[in-house]
Amino acid sequence: MRYNQLGHTGLFVSELCLGTMTFGEAGSSMWGAIADVDQAAADRIVERALSAGINFFDTANVYSFGVSEKMLGQAFRNLGVKRQDVVVATKVYGVMGDGPNDRGASRGHIMDQVQASLERLQMDHIDLYQIHATDIVTPIDETLRALDDLVSRGLVRYVGVSNWAAWRIAKALGISERRGFARFETVQAYYSIAGRDLERDIVPLLKEEKLGLMVWSPLAGGLLSGKYGPGAPGNGEGRRANFDFPPVNKDRAWDCVALMREIGERHGASVAEVALAYILAKPFVTSVIIGAKRLEQLEQNIRAVDLKLTTEDLERLDAVSALPPEYPGWMLDRQSAARIPQPFDKK
Repeated sequence: MRYNQLGHTGLFVSELCLGTMTFGEAGSSMWGAIADVDQAAADRIVERALSAGINFFDTANVYSFGVSEKMLGQAFRNLGVKRQDVVVATKVYGVMGDGPNDRGASRGHIMDQVQASLERLQMDHIDLYQIHATDIVTPIDETLRALDDLVSRGLVRYVGVSNWAAWRIAKALGISERRGFARFETVQAYYSIAGRDLERDIVPLLKEEKLGLMVWSPLAGGLLSGKYGPGAPGNGEGRRANFDFPPVNKDRAWDCVALMREIGERHGASVAEVALAYILAKPFVTSVIIGAKRLEQLEQNIRAVDLKLTTEDLERLDAVSALPPEYPGWMLDRQSAARIPQPFDKK
């Protein structure tokens, strides 16, 4: 297991992060369609993750309406884990009640929810507190001031954001710098070989501002697990069959799956391992969030850190998954060509 610097901080996190959206009881709600892990199973999954060198754990207040946070905190307690040995990330924004203020990124909701998350996690601080979504109502300044207060009070150590547009993240960073607020250190975003949209605007921002990237759904909601597409051995049963998310260009995805299956057979690896190894090979990725309902799923994901794809493998995977050109990208590339360092003959 490798450990990467979290954004522009001195904190190091494992390249794999255990996501706990699966912690909770199965049911008819959206979370119930995803979660089906009881406390005993959660303990075993957390224990195996720790033994593999994973020190980074991600949850959210809205996952099973607090049950995920509660089970993660209890797993640490049951296993006797020292608080300083783990980096815990959680999120705020989602609907947590019936009232009009039981949601969003307002100061009130943030202040209420951080206390509730700490109680469920059985902790006195959160290492990384993330705004889970874009609040189109609350001013960015209000959100940032609330987060800065949490950092000042020691309840939160670092702050991050998830599912924001690049321009909005850039604006927030500017406000934080101007007002001396704690700045966003991480972006948690969807990224997979079947969905590389992040590379258009957010990846250049990550590089420029030294932000860490936490990848969610690197297997595109199970679409890249090997259960679906060309050469799939089964009937495509699983989470994606019941919850078709995130949206993916299936034609491009099946081309990717076919090539990953070929590459995987040569390396003695599964399609899922190749999909994860491809994302792990990207230099702008800090940590890849993996989730599991069963230990065998976790074991497969952990094996991906040992899969070393060749330069040719990566080039072929880049080519088959390439995004179609969009403006202004294609014009920027065209006009920038003359500025790339190259031999110059004065004769």
